Amino acid sequence: MTEILVQVGSEERVPPVTRVVEHPAWPVLKDAVERIRPWQVKDGSIDFAAEGAPDRAEAEYAVRRVTGAVEELSPLLAHDAAYHAALVGDLEQWAADGFQVPDFLDSLLAFQPAANRRDGLQHLVVFPMYTQNGNPDRNLEAVVLRMVWPDWLAELEATRYDNPLFCGITFEDFTSGYDTNSAVLFPETIAVRQAPERFSWGGIFCDREAARFRRVTEAAVDILGMELPEDIATMVDDQKRCEEAFVLWDMVHDRTHSHGDLPFDPFMIKQRQPFWMYGLEELRCDLTAFKEAVRLEADGVPQARDVQYAVLCDRMFRFPVTGERVRNYDGLGGQLLFAYLHQHDVVRWTDNKLHIDWRRAPEVTNQLCAEIEDLYRAGIDRPKLVHWFKAYELVATYLAPHPGSRWAKGPDALDLSQPPRKLVDDVLPDEFPLSMFYEALSKKLKNVIASTKGITAESAERIAA
Repeated sequence: MTEILVQVGSEERVPPVTRVVEHPAWPVLKDAVERIRPWQVKDGSIDFAAEGAPDRAEAEYAVRRVTGAVEELSPLLAHDAAYHAALVGDLEQWAADGFQVPDFLDSLLAFQPAANRRDGLQHLVVFPMYTQNGNPDRNLEAVVLRMVWPDWLAELEATRYDNPLFCGITFEDFTSGYDTNSAVLFPETIAVRQAPERFSWGGIFCDREAARFRRVTEAAVDILGMELPEDIATMVDDQKRCEEAFVLWDMVHDRTHSHGDLPFDPFMIKQRQPFWMYGLEELRCDLTAFKEAVRLEADGVPQARDVQYAVLCDRMFRFPVTGERVRNYDGLGGQLLFAYLHQHDVVRWTDNKLHIDWRRAPEVTNQLCAEIEDLYRAGIDRPKLVHWFKAYELVATYLAPHPGSRWAKGPDALDLSQPPRKLVDDVLPDEFPLSMFYEALSKKLKNVIASTKGITAESAERIAA
């Protein structure tokens, strides 16, 4: 990696800088971005007539600070030189166009992190974007990250789980849009004049996922009086092990969206569907990762058993009680997994303590995966509405629908003369409410979950210390 010697005054020099966040230009860039963000409206433009808006000269000066800092930092990151040149061009064009809706397509196309997946490689990323599960507006954001691509993961991707677009990443530092619950960096969130024909990368921050998992799991274990086997307890206490589990989980999950016996559009892009369809798709991908982890454990992959623990604990303890109860499809998937394991005697709530039969958990979890796979396999022969009802039946077999649900009453309760997308309006915001168990757990875990906003490995260890 290129080393930068920083000139101080006329003669003094400081030691070489190799980390972007240690270079004096990084806080300048970060400050300038934070200055710009409050001026932007939802679509990323700046309304100079709005109250509190800057004059144009002030906005142009802030952008020059950003471009100047990018140019100072870019020599640290020779692999991103083309991206940084395009980024400066997009920033300058945004200013020249009067800060209208930003268009960073040129720099997006120039940023190709998946083409150079080397463990520990740094990237400095600046884009106008929304942060999924974070800020819904397309504000300017800056983030410094590192690639997570150890040899064992690269070998698995090359030989068993081809996923050329996947990037495991960790945070170095970030602006306010990532001081949230967002744990992804996706190109589709970036402001562009038109979407590329296909996206060429997608990043997931395994350090945030791991740190959040550890904090919530530790709290849940304490609240529920669980006795974890020693190997699970040791894993939960180890940030590095958890990061390795999550990066493997994420890689397999990500590719599963386009693998298997699928309905026509597994991502359900640009479709309006009942939220349980999204919940089943996300759960299918997680349970596929679990199933593959069982196979990998038999093949001697050390991280594989940790993936199984991570899927079960994160899905059962954090997912059901995180977020609002409005079309919460990830919450629904967590509820379904818990209920399935409970009704098959893998999970028991007895004497105010939660007991998990870890020996039987792999077999029964894979049974649920098989039920969802059977639903998908048959879906290609069904009309859309019939498929939705079959999916509803699967979920309702294990979770009690809301007593006021029209969908629970069956097709006769709905106006089937309407197109399927209109019938989505008859889905209740919380079609499958929390059980009494989860209602109680939610109250006890809500402050812990709230405390994970913006968490990183570094902040988690600092608080623990």
